[in-house]
Amino acid sequence: MLLSAAFFGLMAATVKGLESYPLTEKVFFRNFLGFIFAFFMVKSKGGTLKGNNKKMLLVRSIFGMLGILCYFYSLQYLNLADGVIINKFSPFVVVLLSYIVLNEKVGKGQVAALILAIIGAFLVVKPTGNVSAFPALIGLLGAIFGGTAYIAVSYLKKSDGPETIVFYFTLITSICTLPFILRGDWILPTGMDLLLILGLGVFATLGQIFMTYGYRVADASEVSIYLYADTIFSAIIGFLIFNEIPDKHSALGGILIIVAAIINFLTKRIIMRRKLGMTKLEEVYEEENQDIRNRSRNEENK
Repeated sequence: MLLSAAFFGLMAATVKGLESYPLTEKVFFRNFLGFIFAFFMVKSKGGTLKGNNKKMLLVRSIFGMLGILCYFYSLQYLNLADGVIINKFSPFVVVLLSYIVLNEKVGKGQVAALILAIIGAFLVVKPTGNVSAFPALIGLLGAIFGGTAYIAVSYLKKSDGPETIVFYFTLITSICTLPFILRGDWILPTGMDLLLILGLGVFATLGQIFMTYGYRVADASEVSIYLYADTIFSAIIGFLIFNEIPDKHSALGGILIIVAAIINFLTKRIIMRRKLGMTKLEEVYEEENQDIRNRSRNEENK
């Protein structure tokens, strides 16, 4: 998971380093390599490219694309660490939407974490009504779109595999951004820029791969917190490469969001353990009832 965070941090830095390139070109190259990878993954596993729940696959893809567009836009104008930390607001959007849309229970700790995250996002964005606040608000909107996309993924768990979900997302995003390239609204990358463009797709794909493996070998609630490590990587990269130093409000806001993530993480672990404990109790109760029923039947047979 730390490798995933590192590659996502490098992806964000690459986007920042390609400031002169059109937004749609960067989004296209970020997704096209992922599209090729997902295509071969689906084929190698004998899955279907058509998908089952096409309507929800489309919803997930559109909101995911809007989230990426907003995120990349904010990275062009904000400090690298600020752009990344605002994007980390999306898990708290998931908590809120899970309660509203999926009717899932939300613990008191998660409510406290959401409030802290909102305060933290407010400090990072520093809304003043002027143009400088606009990229931060777009980044926050991207986090909301991203959180909505994650909710759509929850609906898709029972109908479509992760490879199919990624395939649809990267395909639709590539198709939607390709016309901007075909009409000439793009810059032909050469030299170091060509390496950065290719690196953008490689870093995003590797980040996705390592994140997938992280979720495979451990529970989501156990490893998801490590994804916040890319805020640290991004802060270091921003300082070393772009000479960026977050102001005190951004630093405090980032700390609050990370603290909120830790509270949310711990609360989810407690909720999951309670559910697991209740499940075991129900199993024991069912076994005892079954034993009683078996004894009653034996006595009747006698």
